Amino acid sequence: MESSELRELLTPDGLRLLDSLPAWTSGTDVVRSVADLRKAGHSPVLVAAVLHQARLRSKAVAKFGPFAERMLFTTAGLEQATRLQVAALHAGRYRDAGLTRVVDLGSGIGADALAMAAIDLEVTAVERDEVTAALAAYNLAPWQNASVVNGDATAVDLDGFEAAYVDPARRSNSRRLNDPADWSPSLDFAFGIAGRIPVGVKLGPGIDRDLIPADCEAQWISVGGDVVELGVWFGSLARPGVGRSALVLGAGGPAELTSADDSEDAEAGALGAFVLEPDGAVIRARLIGDLARSLEARMLDPRIAYLTSDEAVSTPFASCFRVLEQLPFDERTIKRALAARGIGVLEIKKRGVDVDPAVLRTRLAPKGSASATLIVTRVGEKRIALLAERV
Repeated sequence: MESSELRELLTPDGLRLLDSLPAWTSGTDVVRSVADLRKAGHSPVLVAAVLHQARLRSKAVAKFGPFAERMLFTTAGLEQATRLQVAALHAGRYRDAGLTRVVDLGSGIGADALAMAAIDLEVTAVERDEVTAALAAYNLAPWQNASVVNGDATAVDLDGFEAAYVDPARRSNSRRLNDPADWSPSLDFAFGIAGRIPVGVKLGPGIDRDLIPADCEAQWISVGGDVVELGVWFGSLARPGVGRSALVLGAGGPAELTSADDSEDAEAGALGAFVLEPDGAVIRARLIGDLARSLEARMLDPRIAYLTSDEAVSTPFASCFRVLEQLPFDERTIKRALAARGIGVLEIKKRGVDVDPAVLRTRLAPKGSASATLIVTRVGEKRIALLAERV
């Protein structure tokens, strides 16, 4: 969003116009909407701003629920913003640790600061980008215990705060920054202040694990099956005895696996009647071995994150599939098996095999009314295909 759009949007008339628009849907006729708003006498800049916000509010519902209807966003800010469900868990850590004055360094549009303010923590959000800081101020306006500073997170005097939360910006001009030294603030800065006050740092779940300090709690979080972040916690924000955690947020509520460190791998064994696919958070946290032992399961291959068991398993930490047939990884053989069962709806999963599921599905050309899952993997050096159904 440009400053000119922001100036027109953040006026009583601009905000009233935004709130008067119908909910944005995939069927919204943008050309017609622009024409109608221009005909009503609104400037091109304001029309662009309100329509952009209407579209972003629609996308934001997945992260913020009904709160999205009264928030303002940038495209990058929404993409990196913490889901409100997860932000509430972050805020709870500070409250449970007895920390009430928090500085949010690199606050973006204010998602985590909003969750903190909502449980009566005193929070100061610091954001370097002027437009994003203005939107954060708007989003946090309902809470008197929240304030926003437009400035450099690395220049903030920490003496007035009991704890910090850091969410480094990992993009610049829509380009992903791979070097942690280029993040804003840098990873060294984020980890460095942990020696002064308790700190939580939000990172991408795929970060190089060698960068994670030894003296912290590292928690990978998945929501609805997608691993959304790695939270690294220091000082009183880290739980005693917990070095690795996999938190799964699903329809059944939160579920968590914890360990002091990476778990030892489970033993590999023969294919059973069921295959288990661990949640991505469990895989990222390297707690597959602990999960296998808790389920009395075994690994299909020591190097691949599939488990197998002789009994059906119900757990929030893994998806369970009943094996219908084991096949060699040969397209003609698989195609005949699909045709014999009338399978037309085919989910394809793969690990340890260089195959593009979309291309493979096209080549298999499944037809019929039945559905199944095809698991392509390997055991040792042998590639196999398992025709299965979800339990």
